[in-house]
Order: sequence, then structure tokens, then C-alpha cells
Amino acid sequence: MKFDVYSIDNAAEKSRATLAGVKQAYGFVPNLFGVFAESPAAVQAYAAIGKALQDAGLNAVEQQVVFLSVSTENECNYCVAAHSTIAQGVKMPDEVLAALRAGEELPDARLQALSAFTRAVINKRGWVAGEDLQAFVDVGFERRHVLDVLTIIAMKTLSNYTNHIAETPLDDAFSAQAWKA
Repeated sequence: MKFDVYSIDNAAEKSRATLAGVKQAYGFVPNLFGVFAESPAAVQAYAAIGKALQDAGLNAVEQQVVFLSVSTENECNYCVAAHSTIAQGVKMPDEVLAALRAGEELPDARLQALSAFTRAVINKRGWVAGEDLQAFVDVGFERRHVLDVLTIIAMKTLSNYTNHIAETPLDDAFSAQAWKA
């Protein structure tokens, strides 16, 4: 089954306003949103989670650590490229980005704990052990941050799985950060 990549002009009527907002925010409509536009529910849900993350307790770099940890764990080539580009835009240190993309230990202990906790949640399907949670808390994270991580995992699960099924083509804007699992 082939999935289409819709534009504002040919998307379902109920998807168009969301795509227009995305274009205003990013300067273009990423192909992922074009695929999501097939379902007004999917495109609106994804955009709403992204907007809600503006109120997260995790800062922009920490959020990108979670986005990239989920996307590398789920082997999503599209999202790793997209979030690597975004990570550069929020001034993630190059060595942190390189380590995330390579699946290596991060040079920053707090960010490493965040990435490890994220991966533990994914791999254990939420049944994280007490020591996983304690390691997360020991570097200064709180209950709020646990829920922020879960929110990002939900968002990335939606996009990672969509990209796997739809084989979403990588946008030119993200091609400099192309990644293969």
C-alpha cells in the first residue's frame, strides 16, 4: 500500500488548517505531516502534542535527547534525520548529537541518564525497574519529567511507526542529517 504525501492544497479539508500552521512554524510542510494529513485525527494529534511540549519541564536540548533516543531505538531513519537537524538548531553540543546518532554513551551525565531512562521505558514497555527510575532522579529529574518523557515517546511512536509503514520520503531540509539504522 502506497501512502500519499499531501500538501495544503490537496489534503483533506479538516487537515488543511493544521498543515497551514505547520508551514507557518517551519517555513514548509515536512513530508511526515503530509502523510499524516490523510487522517485529520493523526495530523491534529501530532501537532497538538508538539504544541503541548512547549509547556514541558524538559528544555529544548533535553527534549531532543528524548526524541533522538526514541527514534534511534525504533530505527526511524526519517525522524533521526529530522530531529538531528532540529537538535542543531537548539544548540545541542555536537558530541552529544554524534553519540545519540551512534547509540553510544553521552558525554554529559544528566543527558545520558535521560537517554538511558527513555530507552528503558521503551524496551521495558513502561515497566521500568526501580533502579532505572532512581538513576533518572539522581541526576535531578522529577516526576514531571517522567511524564514529559512518556509524552515524547507517545509522539515519536506515532511518527516512527507511520514512517516505517508509509516509507515517508526524507525532506531536503533534513537530508544533510540523513541516517540509516
